[in-house]
Amino acid sequence: MDFKQRVFEACKRIPKGRVATYSAIARAIGNPKAARAVGNALDKNRSSLVPCHRVIRSDGRAGGFAHGTKEKIRLLRKEGVKIRNGKVQGKRFELLNP
Repeated sequence: MDFKQRVFEACKRIPKGRVATYSAIARAIGNPKAARAVGNALDKNRSSLVPCHRVIRSDGRAGGFAHGTKEKIRLLRKEGVKIRNGKVQGKRFELLNP
């Protein structure tokens, strides 16, 4: 499985209503220094089956999204994620290595 596919598979494991950081995804797929590469891979996602809107920056901000940051925040709120002053509130989901 190539890097992009491993990122997509890890992203699919984030439960609805939870978020994980780009760096958590990188750690989960065994490339702990590849957070930026994770973001680049998710930028290429065009499938609604990969919930890339659930991946956020380590500082709690939403980060990029193909449909815009406002849409990413709307989707997260729709799933019950609390966002205040542009930052996700609460505990983040930590993915484990498969």
